[in-house]
Amino acid sequence: MENINITELVERLGSDEDAVRKMAVFKLQSNIGDPSFAEVFIASGGLNKLRFLALNATGNTLAYSLTSFSRLLEVDKGWDCVSQELIARVSALRNSACWSPDLWLIVLRCQVVELVVTHPLVNILRGAMSILVAIVSHPQAVSKQTSQPVVFGFRALKPAIAVHPQFLEMLVSRLSSADHALCANALQLINSLMRDAMTNDAENEWPRFIKRLQDLGVIKAVLMQSSALHDLAHPILEFQGLTKVLLRKWREVKVDLEKPEHRRALKGLHLASNPDRPDKTEKHTGRVEDVKKSRRHNPEKWRRLGFQTESPAWEFGEVGFLGMMDLTDFVRRHEDGFQKILLEQSTKNPEQRCPITRASLAVTSILYEHFGVGSSDTEEAKSYLALDSRTNFDGLFKPLLLQWSRLHTAGLLALFRMWKATGAELDDFGKVVELIKILIEQVVGQTPRTKDVSEVEVEIAEFDYMRLREMQMELLEEAYEDAWGAHLGQVREELKHEALQFVKEQRIRCLLQGAWFPDILGYKQDHGPVTKQDLKRTVPSSWRYVRLSHNRRYLHYADFEVQGNYEPGLDMLPEKIDLSIVSSVVSNVSATSRSSNSSTETLTPIPARPSTTKITIHGYLPSPDSSQRTDNVEQVLLTLNPQSHSLASEWLDGLLMLLNQQPITAETTKLINLVCNYGLKIRLLNVRFEDHLGGEPEMPGREGLDEDYYYEVFGGM
Repeated sequence: MENINITELVERLGSDEDAVRKMAVFKLQSNIGDPSFAEVFIASGGLNKLRFLALNATGNTLAYSLTSFSRLLEVDKGWDCVSQELIARVSALRNSACWSPDLWLIVLRCQVVELVVTHPLVNILRGAMSILVAIVSHPQAVSKQTSQPVVFGFRALKPAIAVHPQFLEMLVSRLSSADHALCANALQLINSLMRDAMTNDAENEWPRFIKRLQDLGVIKAVLMQSSALHDLAHPILEFQGLTKVLLRKWREVKVDLEKPEHRRALKGLHLASNPDRPDKTEKHTGRVEDVKKSRRHNPEKWRRLGFQTESPAWEFGEVGFLGMMDLTDFVRRHEDGFQKILLEQSTKNPEQRCPITRASLAVTSILYEHFGVGSSDTEEAKSYLALDSRTNFDGLFKPLLLQWSRLHTAGLLALFRMWKATGAELDDFGKVVELIKILIEQVVGQTPRTKDVSEVEVEIAEFDYMRLREMQMELLEEAYEDAWGAHLGQVREELKHEALQFVKEQRIRCLLQGAWFPDILGYKQDHGPVTKQDLKRTVPSSWRYVRLSHNRRYLHYADFEVQGNYEPGLDMLPEKIDLSIVSSVVSNVSATSRSSNSSTETLTPIPARPSTTKITIHGYLPSPDSSQRTDNVEQVLLTLNPQSHSLASEWLDGLLMLLNQQPITAETTKLINLVCNYGLKIRLLNVRFEDHLGGEPEMPGREGLDEDYYYEVFGGM
């Protein structure tokens, strides 16, 4: 209100010069959003002149007037305090049967709706839509002049929409505008209309309105504008929240065969299944009696479609009319595929048939749970608060929710594929549904916001079954960790220590057994220069056999000219190293596992190549001049050249653990984990039935049995 004379501003609004009025209303639009300013403005008689401009001005003057009027309504001013003046303005309509003291509201709505439908200027459309949003969102009120309720909400626009039936079509088309502010206003108006319709309209009216919006392409238009974050973030998230409300309302609608639309949906499902086609399991002679019999009521009319009984209505109890919509939509879009699936199922035994209807309802439940459709409005409000940071938009907006029908179809086809790939039976239905749940969580849950739904459909269709099973086992382990984390952690630590001692003993026994190591060619100075003959040699010049003594205190070894087919005894190994003087064991053995052939002994022997793997044992040799070990110099005591990675892992980690050090190779670590995991599974097998359910199972009696029985030890396998 600073430096603005409201009285002078009101006078300028009534000026005869358009330029003066335009400048005045331009200043007004930036100040009227202040409630104190609005009160003084109304008290000064400015509302009459603003209303006059909103109904009669053109061009920018009209745009500024509509914007000012919408901001006045936002601060809850100007709703019914000028009705008498406006009635005088439309005296030509006084003889109309629909005249009332609040006719100004109707005229205003018609005027604004007409602007939305016919006016091409963006700046005028913004203000017009803002006024309609305020009218639709305003709560019901009572007129001060007539004490009659003034109609707001969607019902307030129905008379104007009846005059301009193309209003909704034009409104949806505004979502494709390049002006983001106009798109935001249009989407906000659509949100207001949807919310009011779902809240106040009758049960049979709001679905028709929502379907009309969807037929006009509102979902596609919203998805096309989802990249415009700055101006459309809040309206898009509100539209997403209303979509959840819509799905929730459809789910709450119980399937009732007394309702015509529900009966028609089930009848369409039955007719789409091609019921006149004879079942492959039945034999027909082609006689007239058989043809008439085939046209009679089929005793498995609904069970052949995947229902559990011949009373299909109650089976929609968990997902309501939403489940029926998803099923009928799938059948309508893929009628040929639906009939093909039924034909394939009819050739199988009843236990091997995939229940199509149950599968469809299961996928609906999975999507409902995945997107959190059942979440409360409080949780939705928290998401709006998190939107203060624009970086949170990617995490809050789920465009795939708006592609519900296509995701349902993709999930249902994936279930059919899993059923066929696993050879499942009816008793396995729950297990297959769990796989599909994991598939949806992995593909849909990990999909970035910018990924197209067609790519998601392809990924769901091509997801590998074995990978899905691996993910299921990982989730199962995580579930165990969450439930028994503290207990399992303690048990796992104990088992890991036991596994380490077990593997330590196994590695040391490898040292006790001994092994052959090739002596790598070395080119020493006293041998002279290296010749071509030396380079062509592919066999070691000698072999070294190393073995740990029985008391595990000495490492015996000796060099041989050839590798023998026997294991030399300790008496044949004159050289030995006292392990008490060993200081360290170093090697170039890789810490990562490599593929090694454990059955090389069964293959035809080939000339051994010089190994590049080396294990070096360092230690302090006692010198005759010193009695203190610290005065000695660390030296190389022994060098080993293992022929394989497995042998290197056994000796390197065996020597380290013999010196009370930790193993370092991946092969030994893998073996320790393997023993630990097996030990954990064996421990879990000891969990008794009563520990879990709180009592012993009821044992069957032997009354009425003779001695002709046997024990089923392996569970029928």
